Amino acid sequence: MSASTIGVVSCSGECCVEGTISRIATRFVLEKLRPDNTVTICLPLFSIGEKGERMFAHLYPTITVDGCEKRCAAHAIEKYSGKTAHSIVVSDLLKKWDAKNTGSRRELADEGKKAALKVAEEIVSAMDEVPKRQRGSARHKSRDSANMT
Repeated sequence: MSASTIGVVSCSGECCVEGTISRIATRFVLEKLRPDNTVTICLPLFSIGEKGERMFAHLYPTITVDGCEKRCAAHAIEKYSGKTAHSIVVSDLLKKWDAKNTGSRRELADEGKKAALKVAEEIVSAMDEVPKRQRGSARHKSRDSANMT
């Protein structure tokens, strides 16, 4: 891993369009905007206790991108690996931007695709805010390693 590696954990929710937007935005970051210093964490694997996913989130800063106010990704990371570096809630951003015609959870409309790109830009801005000292080195957390199993 690079010294500037940051993990991005997107929503796995299939119940709403915001979950789809969070996943597409995360892919934009991983594939187009920051491919050299971003990795994604698989939320389902993380949630069932996969040690590699949990250890990464314990050692490297993570940004969660949740679709809705339930904040499942943020709650999971914080429960098992410690505080996130930043948390984004897509539904809050869509309200702020007054995005209404985003499409369905299966197929985004043009406005939904534009929103996904804007969310990706929010992720990149959050990445830029992560202090250099926090990137790529073990973070000192109050949680002990036993919570990762």
